[in-house]
Amino acid sequence: MSDSEESVQTMPMQRRSRHALITNNEGSGDDMDDISSTASTILEDGSIHSDSAIPGGGKARYGRTKTRGKRKLQYKCSNFLKEDHGQPIFGIQINEHTKEDEPAMFASVGHNRVTIYELQEGGKIKLLQAYADPSTDENFYCCAWTYDDVTGQPLVAAAGLRGIIRIISPVAMQAIKHFVGHGIAVNELKFHPKDPNLLLSASKDHTMRIWNIKTDICVVKFGGVDGHRDEVLSADFNIDGSQIVSCGMDHSLKIWKTTTEEIQAAVRESYTYNRAKHNRPFPTVEQHFPDFSTRDIHRNYVDCVRWFGSFILSKSCENCIICWKPGGLHDTDFKPSDTMVTVLHRFDYKDCDIWYMRFALDFWKKKIALGNQLGRVYLWDIDTDDPALAKCTVLSHPKCITAIRQTAFSRDGDILLAVSDDASVWRWDRMKS
Repeated sequence: MSDSEESVQTMPMQRRSRHALITNNEGSGDDMDDISSTASTILEDGSIHSDSAIPGGGKARYGRTKTRGKRKLQYKCSNFLKEDHGQPIFGIQINEHTKEDEPAMFASVGHNRVTIYELQEGGKIKLLQAYADPSTDENFYCCAWTYDDVTGQPLVAAAGLRGIIRIISPVAMQAIKHFVGHGIAVNELKFHPKDPNLLLSASKDHTMRIWNIKTDICVVKFGGVDGHRDEVLSADFNIDGSQIVSCGMDHSLKIWKTTTEEIQAAVRESYTYNRAKHNRPFPTVEQHFPDFSTRDIHRNYVDCVRWFGSFILSKSCENCIICWKPGGLHDTDFKPSDTMVTVLHRFDYKDCDIWYMRFALDFWKKKIALGNQLGRVYLWDIDTDDPALAKCTVLSHPKCITAIRQTAFSRDGDILLAVSDDASVWRWDRMKS
């Protein structure tokens, strides 16, 4: 943690009553019974097209492509609720670390509130806890789940407008740590896929940082000389944590390798460093140069990016998610001097030309979900050899009419959650054939 952290006190979190938080029958799902036949509408938008790259540099345009033997994904709206603060909910994440015999939990963040729920059978949503930041000026934008590597207990990290990263323990029912370093808004949080203690934060200060939340140390700072030139809006680790992809308001996408000896040594040292013994701050690694950078994918703010195997999915406020990779189609690695990119496919949709609208990939990388500003959810089945054959389903509900800021899948992909600008949380359950 930086020296300035001492001026920020540990947040005393408040547990709020269930009745004060939810304005839709306590989220039980019972009120959906009388409208179950019209609760969800599955639309097939014939005007949506996809552009897919083909070897040789040409492009083929596809309409409503039909594939044999596979039905379109079908989900039904099983429940929704509204949080009492009435402000936009910007982030939602399901805890993917729960065991099979444990109920799934998810967290939503909006206003100065972090709210934790349990997903139950029959479409029900149970409120577990809610935490309010001491500052009414706080506005949480993002959250991420991890666990204590000793006790196995779940932990939630949340951050937003004020740039303070809170680590919350649902078991202790309080915020147990905080980190200050960015000094300004944090737009995304991601935990390392193999080390539950390493937290990546992307900020309005044009940088990203990796924190060791076990030892309270800022290990690496990405940015500077050749870093982002504006807010970093989104970032993601690849499957083994060896690379980070980032994007932001400067229209650029950058890839940073975490396998350099300098970074690996800093990670190791962060576990053994004793501030009292060394009598000096931890020597945070400053990585000024990304290993790859491009501005050729999007022409506007890039507000969401995710790894898709060795490919990358990214979106801007241009009504499409683009699947691409650095270098040529068959290149297995890239060099910092490379400028070539290969676009493999475009997933097109409608009415999503405002920024900070984030899509979700399910755990097994078989589905993509994105909400638009009219309250519809676009759902693609990407479990196919050719992305041009990915089928698109549009989910809608007559009461969901405001911008959906983020979506999230359960680990098995059978539950889809969405959060909206009108403080509502929506649950969609997959309909099995």
